[in-house]
Amino acid sequence: MLAMKNFRVFFLALLLLLASPVARCQLDSDAEGREAAEEVVADLGIVGEDVQDFGDGSFSPAPGVDTVCVFPKNSARLITAGEETELLVGMKNDGEATVNIIAIKASVHLPFDHRLQVQNLSTQGFNNATVPASAQATFPYIFAVSKFLQPGTFDLVGTIIYEIDQNPYQNTFYNGTIEVVEAGAFLSIESVFLVTLAIALLVLLGIWIRGQIQNLSKKTKRAPKVEVGTKTTDASLDEWLQGTAYTLSSANKSKKKK
Repeated sequence: MLAMKNFRVFFLALLLLLASPVARCQLDSDAEGREAAEEVVADLGIVGEDVQDFGDGSFSPAPGVDTVCVFPKNSARLITAGEETELLVGMKNDGEATVNIIAIKASVHLPFDHRLQVQNLSTQGFNNATVPASAQATFPYIFAVSKFLQPGTFDLVGTIIYEIDQNPYQNTFYNGTIEVVEAGAFLSIESVFLVTLAIALLVLLGIWIRGQIQNLSKKTKRAPKVEVGTKTTDASLDEWLQGTAYTLSSANKSKKKK
């Protein structure tokens, strides 16, 4: 019995010794993964909404700096109310100085009048995001429209603010329409109305074409009218034939019929 207990203790100790390197490796790998993620975030320098307040001032774009905007996997630009949406801002620096990215902001406006602002979206700031000269870079921007916003078509205006030699500039990377839809809804009320209107117009067009075909077929089926008149004899012709063989034969035929 004593030998059996000693064997169990030795076996448990051996298992602990074998498991400890594995646990250390897992801890080391997890720590390395966290450090790598922190390094990526640090390189991008996203700091949320705690950014410098530039007020309502508008800056001009810097020469040689161009921006583009892409909605990844969302070419239709459908924005679900109350849910986060991501877009990518691409910047190309053809200038001679390094561009320091300060922030990205956006706002939602009515399509017929940009002076009527519907919602001021969040401002996303950056700490140490830069674009060197003759280089390109892409920056993510995550926003969410209000869940109480009525579905429909709106205009989105997105702006990226940056500095060159401590001078502020800005570029409008997107100024176009977006389609706001309800959460869980595939089509908006406006889309349903347009589809219904298109179907009604198609039905009316089909009815009109059918009526035209029926009218054309009725016209082709009508038989032409033939006028039947009474046979008249010319009195002068009868006088001219009196006493000839034609009148004698006609008289004989009429007598035979009697």
